[in-house]
Amino acid sequence: MAKLPLADLAQNLLHKPAHALDDEERRVLDSIDTGSIVSRDAADESDARSSLGDRLADKVAAIGGSWGFIIAFTVVLFGWMLLNTDVLARFGAAFDPYPYIFLNLMLSTLAAVQAPVIMMSQNRQASKDRLAASLDYETNLRAELDILRLHHKIDVTVLERLAAMEAKIDALGARGIDGLANRAPAA
Repeated sequence: MAKLPLADLAQNLLHKPAHALDDEERRVLDSIDTGSIVSRDAADESDARSSLGDRLADKVAAIGGSWGFIIAFTVVLFGWMLLNTDVLARFGAAFDPYPYIFLNLMLSTLAAVQAPVIMMSQNRQASKDRLAASLDYETNLRAELDILRLHHKIDVTVLERLAAMEAKIDALGARGIDGLANRAPAA
């Protein structure tokens, strides 16, 4: 198949001018033109685009949202309370007695830092989802256009074969009529 310019591909396949193409459509038509593959792994693309802060936010969110963190944090909290209420209080050395004001300050600080980091990770996940949707769209568009192109090729082939068959039938019919005309009736 002869290579078509991008403008011709855009008009023939998408029925729109080249200047009206969005980025995904342009990449798909370029891949059709070059015969390259358009599908890519969204996770690999996202990892390639992520910064150190993005990866750190993902790690913090993964740890902070795990059962291991919740269990360890619960053990530390109960240990803190037990230590300051019972163990150190017997010696008069409790550094944060009930109502645990220092513990509340540390928990508030942790929540103030952890919440934005988790939100950053959620934003990054939303960005990954948008990227995956965009890559899926490109792959689906390429598949749809390739199917349409195959349908067109099959239609052209079928029409060519039908024309050839009609020509043969017409030739046979013409010979048959000529053959009958040349025969003399039997008397």
